[in-house]
Amino acid sequence: MRRHSSFRPFVVAALQALVAFGGVAGVTTLDMRPAFAAPASKIGDLTPFRSIVVETIALVDKSDMAAAKARIKMLETSWDEAEPSLKPRAAADWHVLDKAIDTALTALRAPAPDAAACKTALVEVLAVMDRYAGKA
Repeated sequence: MRRHSSFRPFVVAALQALVAFGGVAGVTTLDMRPAFAAPASKIGDLTPFRSIVVETIALVDKSDMAAAKARIKMLETSWDEAEPSLKPRAAADWHVLDKAIDTALTALRAPAPDAAACKTALVEVLAVMDRYAGKA
């Protein structure tokens, strides 16, 4: 049974907009957990990478950009180490996710990182991961 995953990017964008513009009464953060228990993707288990991204978002939310930059480095390292086993499973998907990760890395490594741009890039990484998790 397909779970309307094509709507997820729109939902994420709408929630980001609500949070960015003052949110809804009582809502101050965006829940970064998957909306459902997704099966493993064709690429493989993305859970460890997703956890790093969620932790990085929490650091950006706390305006701890130095710690966020250090944490995203761990994503880069673990993603690169896993490339030989993940990429052959679904090369096209791997490249899309790799590009999203690169965009987040670039945002966090900017000389003066913009927290909003960093969060947007990181949330996009989550959206891509979640989209591929539903492709198994």
